[in-house]
Amino acid sequence: MTNPAESLVALLDLEQIEVDIFRGRSPQESLQRVFGGQVAGQALVAAGRTTDGDRPVHSLHAYFLRPGRPGVPIVYQVERVRDGRSFTTRRVTAVQQGRTIFNLTASFHKPEQGSFEHQLPPAREVPDPESLPTVADEIREHLGALPEQLERMARRQPFDIRYVDRLRWKPDEVEGVEPRSAVWMRAVGPLGDDPLVHTCALTYASDMTLLDAVRIPVEPLWGPRGFDMASLDHAMWFHRPFRADEWFLYDQESPIATGGRGLARGRIYDREGRMLVSVVQEGLFRAL
Repeated sequence: MTNPAESLVALLDLEQIEVDIFRGRSPQESLQRVFGGQVAGQALVAAGRTTDGDRPVHSLHAYFLRPGRPGVPIVYQVERVRDGRSFTTRRVTAVQQGRTIFNLTASFHKPEQGSFEHQLPPAREVPDPESLPTVADEIREHLGALPEQLERMARRQPFDIRYVDRLRWKPDEVEGVEPRSAVWMRAVGPLGDDPLVHTCALTYASDMTLLDAVRIPVEPLWGPRGFDMASLDHAMWFHRPFRADEWFLYDQESPIATGGRGLARGRIYDREGRMLVSVVQEGLFRAL
């Protein structure tokens, strides 16, 4: 069986069908919509393929406009907005079956020597990832075995995810809990040496757990769900080089949820506590 990390690299390897036009696969899944991290990661690949490659991505801003259909290819159309001396800007429109489902604007910056540096440290001390169980192991511990559908999903999962706090299963376990979470993550196998692939893979991963922070005070993260969640918009800032196949800490919090929408913020650190990426996402929450 193909390693899930290899499958992720293949998913991010878009087919160029015309100048500034690319086509991405959308796997046939049992989900009701295409995973948002997939669309964002593929759109960023399309944007990066139209640059000269010497300017890393420094930020992206995206809107999820319509749910994508699993199993149907997605076409990414790139607009070359700007090619300046230090910055390059690209706008990407994702189209599926003639309808725009996603927009992304990405900015690329030629590395410069800054005159100063500072950063906030991680919000708390956390155990090493090796000392924490995988999500699948925590579920097996609670249920005795993974349901068949979850077992298949776990085998295809391209990222090893380990929650710093144990999963909560009962409503009384979330009473009085602050909307904060932290997870260790890394790709389950090597992703190669292309920095753009690592950036797009981490963009994929950034959408996997962030909105969970909004739900923490309301319901257990595992077990029956009372809300349907959908990403509305997503923004990222890339501060330092990184590898998505090495452990990174994803520190997450939700400062507010109101009007059916919840905001979540994330900071990504390496094992030495250096901040790598900042993320902000808003989601729509509707009771089932």
